[in-house]
Amino acid sequence: MTDSVLAENYKNTPYWWERTPRPVIKDIELPKETEVAVIGSGFTGLCTAIQTSRNGLDTVVLDAQDAGWGGSSRNGGQVSTSLKPSFQELARKYGEESARKLLKEGINALEWIGDFIQEEKIDCDFKRAGRFYGAHSQAQFKLLEKKVREQVEGLQMDVDLITKSQQHTEIGSDFYHGGIVHPYHASLDPARFHQGLLERAITGGTRIKTKCAVKKIEKKGEVYLLQTEAGTMTARQVVVATSGYTDRATPWHRRRIIPIGSYIIATESLKEELIDELIPKDRVITDTRKLVVYYRASPDRKRILFGGRVSLNETDPEKTVKPLHKKLSEIYPQLSETKISHSWMGFVGFTFDHMPHTGSHDGVHYAMGYCGSGVSLSSYFGTKLGQRISGLSHGNTVLTELQFQTRPFYSGNPWFLAPSILYYRLLDRYLS
Repeated sequence: MTDSVLAENYKNTPYWWERTPRPVIKDIELPKETEVAVIGSGFTGLCTAIQTSRNGLDTVVLDAQDAGWGGSSRNGGQVSTSLKPSFQELARKYGEESARKLLKEGINALEWIGDFIQEEKIDCDFKRAGRFYGAHSQAQFKLLEKKVREQVEGLQMDVDLITKSQQHTEIGSDFYHGGIVHPYHASLDPARFHQGLLERAITGGTRIKTKCAVKKIEKKGEVYLLQTEAGTMTARQVVVATSGYTDRATPWHRRRIIPIGSYIIATESLKEELIDELIPKDRVITDTRKLVVYYRASPDRKRILFGGRVSLNETDPEKTVKPLHKKLSEIYPQLSETKISHSWMGFVGFTFDHMPHTGSHDGVHYAMGYCGSGVSLSSYFGTKLGQRISGLSHGNTVLTELQFQTRPFYSGNPWFLAPSILYYRLLDRYLS
């Protein structure tokens, strides 16, 4: 690509790592045994480990990379309730009572994370700034109106309908046809949040072994044998907390997770008055397109962070700078000449039913597949999982009752993404 879009100090690493570099953890020898082995040191794994360690279970967290190297320090830092399926979809599959319980868990996760961050005193710029959800067509705005008007009893949420004439109070753009505001949604700095979780896990007694990929898990009587790059270890309980980074070490889980790359750019530092024009209320923003984009101001309100999927296949983040910049400029023509200082990507763990999943298979525990809403859901369900392993009844969740689906001939390579993306592009362009 040409250098015209890139700032002079451009980096192809997450903007979040400027303030919170990847943690350097003192290397430890791989223990010969432990009570709980957690594979993955992101939000899910650390929240699980915090609970098991605090409840007296010897816990070791293993990661193939640095702690939090994956999606937990690469996401946009937007915090929502989002369980993707609607009440009607879930009710058809599971009945109305189960549908209510499932959707309530998404609401619980959003309420819980703010309390958790406050109780743990984690400094991560958590802010209930609200979310503006833009309608990219008049037809979509009418659907949003209908959705607000017909909220399901018992699952109602405070939502503000914003017409196109009112739109500039929320966003300095004419791109949308109005939208809705979820005032209780939030934002945070994901790398700082992860750092806080890491510190609390270690303080609680968790041992962390990084750059130690797990190659294979075998059941040996009452324990599991984990073959890793650093040798073998036995554990009485094993947790798989890898979501979009699930690999061949856990083939059953890999067949159920669809890793989808999401790409983010950060603009160079902008003037304060321009940021105030673009995002006056510091909302996080998404829209109604099938190929979703998501964006926000950085916590210091000096840059715009803009993410989405713009490639049919996984690619170098630097190659997606121009198409992401183009999408950003379509929404904000004011930024058409603005240069990009950072570009990066991470994998999001999707599932075939668009629902997160947690439970156990052959005795191996898991929580994964947050479908783009991983900040609140991974932390919440990781905590619940740690509580269940510790024998606490309040770790129970209705999600353990869901079948974790796969598809015939799927082994973890999402060959169907390219045609799906083309199809969604057509829907966004012509049918909405």
